[in-house]
Amino acid sequence: MKSRLLTLLTEYKLLLLYLGRWGLISGSVSILAGTASAGFLLALDWVTAWREAHLWIIGLLPVGGLLVGLLYYYVGRSVEAGNNLLLDQIHQPRNVLPLRMAPLVLLGTLLTHFFGGSAGREGTAVQMGGALADQLTRLLHLHRRDRIVLLIAGISAGFASVFGTPLAGAVFGLEVFFIGRLRYDAILPSFLAAIGADYVTRAWGVGHTSYPLLIVPTLSVSSLLAAAAAGIAFGVVGRLFAATTHAMGAVFKRLIQWPPLRPVVGGMVVALAVWALGTTRYIGLGVPTLVAAFHEPLPAYAFLLKLLLTALTLGAGFKGGEVTPLFFVGATLGNALGLVLPLPMALLAGMGFVAVFAGAANTPLACMLMAMELFGHGCGIYVGIACVVSYLFSGHRGIYSAQVIGEPKHRLWVRQQGKRLREV
Repeated sequence: MKSRLLTLLTEYKLLLLYLGRWGLISGSVSILAGTASAGFLLALDWVTAWREAHLWIIGLLPVGGLLVGLLYYYVGRSVEAGNNLLLDQIHQPRNVLPLRMAPLVLLGTLLTHFFGGSAGREGTAVQMGGALADQLTRLLHLHRRDRIVLLIAGISAGFASVFGTPLAGAVFGLEVFFIGRLRYDAILPSFLAAIGADYVTRAWGVGHTSYPLLIVPTLSVSSLLAAAAAGIAFGVVGRLFAATTHAMGAVFKRLIQWPPLRPVVGGMVVALAVWALGTTRYIGLGVPTLVAAFHEPLPAYAFLLKLLLTALTLGAGFKGGEVTPLFFVGATLGNALGLVLPLPMALLAGMGFVAVFAGAANTPLACMLMAMELFGHGCGIYVGIACVVSYLFSGHRGIYSAQVIGEPKHRLWVRQQGKRLREV
């Protein structure tokens, strides 16, 4: 009896030490990532407001593209892969990420938004969180296994702090690098870092966009079938977004050999498109239009315009994330589906908001949690159906080419198990 008690006490002592160790490490990651995200969000709000007040700057988008292109060509070649570099380091850890990854992606993203490109912010926050967290590897002399956990925590912290969704951020970091698997040995550091980073960002006085609580209809066979039908559309469009962005990048690389010139040409095309459309609602983050998708009918083609402009911007070599544009594409697609599906327009917009992202990023669990954090838990069943169906119908495609297929989505693709998306 005494030996059992000693064994139990020893076990809990080790667990408490583990909790304390990762609590301190995750707390450090939280401070770094949360502070970086707070500064980034404030700067992003400023450049967006300045651009909207001085629309002539969009005509200089090719100049902004040249600045971004030269910046990465001469200083940032080693970190140009962005999010995919983070995922590759998790799968095959090598050298510590260069610290310059954080300021480079910050500056590149701000230039993209300042001059009028169509991009998001998640990629910036995730890369800053991962790069800053990885600097602790040398400082704390962490082993390879612990470094992997640290990178996952950094990704979780960056995502959670930039969107104000700590639960979704924690699961995103655990889910994003393997399709069909979760890394449970990182679950404690990921949750601690995500919750802490969100707290730090808010403590700096930086808020996030507010969305309406969704009112859902009573469950019925017809409403569930409508949710599944919407999920198919969301998955197909998520796949289209990823394929179009990758295709644009391939076209620019094939036609233009000197990398800094690619965003110059891409900037010309985007600027001309904005001039032809006569509106700026499809560039930048597009948050006002995104929010409007919950409240009023929008043009049915809105999602397609945002998809094309974002694919052009990112494919040409501008910096920024894909996630907020995916939110825009999903919400406006859901808004359009309200014309044909028997579900409330706001609910469909909320479902699309997360489900297109779930399909394009292959992260259905994180997206379900995000919906419940942003729109209230009442939408959970409808959002859950939309996200898992979208995940299935996006196939083995996605915005992150370094994702590894841990468990295939269907036995049709079992031979692809263990491969990266870029290999299939």
